[in-house]
Amino acid sequence: MDVDKEETKSSSEPTKFVKPKGKKKRHASENRMEVEVINGIEGKTKPHVTSKRPRIIDNGEQRKVSVPAHRYTPLKENWMKIFTPVVEHLQLQIRFNLKTRNVELRTCPETPDIANLQKGADFVKAFIYGFEVEDALALLRLDDLFVETFEIQDVKPLKGDHLSRAIGRLAGKGGRTKYTIENVTKTRIVLADSKIHILGSFQNIQLARRAICNLILGSPPSKVYGQLRNVASRVSERL
Repeated sequence: MDVDKEETKSSSEPTKFVKPKGKKKRHASENRMEVEVINGIEGKTKPHVTSKRPRIIDNGEQRKVSVPAHRYTPLKENWMKIFTPVVEHLQLQIRFNLKTRNVELRTCPETPDIANLQKGADFVKAFIYGFEVEDALALLRLDDLFVETFEIQDVKPLKGDHLSRAIGRLAGKGGRTKYTIENVTKTRIVLADSKIHILGSFQNIQLARRAICNLILGSPPSKVYGQLRNVASRVSERL
């Protein structure tokens, strides 16, 4: 009986609910990314947080970027423009291996973040693809930039004169069509034979790729210009 009384007492007592500790909400200013335009390429930059500790790297990691024969001379002429930002800004070690014909990048004890190694490799790759050094530098300064590569045959299987005409449609008279797509979408485009390289933010690459695919499929440039103009006006309204 005593046990039953104790059970009824304990059951009659109100149970206390412990309020869970709420997670600290991040301010919108911490996650906000500022849109910047560097050398005509639009991208976003994260505000640098000074309180973040630099990551210490014990074992040096390495990246290799192979250099095709037709890019030896441009690499030699622009070597100091490539070397200076990689060493001073990213604080990496860089060299050109004459035996293997590779540009080699390596971390050192002074490297503040291991992510700089991938940034440096992307920067060198962009130059090897054919972008100007000033355009490729945007990869180091902006956070959400990418390089996308595809071939004309991926869009439509063309051969011979049909392929040549498609490349001509993409470039336009004196490169006018290519420059128009670059300026409207705020990207940079390299036409390397049947390969196409696009440097820009994810959204802008999509716009440029859609315009290029329409040209490859046979749309007249005037129609593509009209579509780009409509898209550009929509984007400017959003911003």
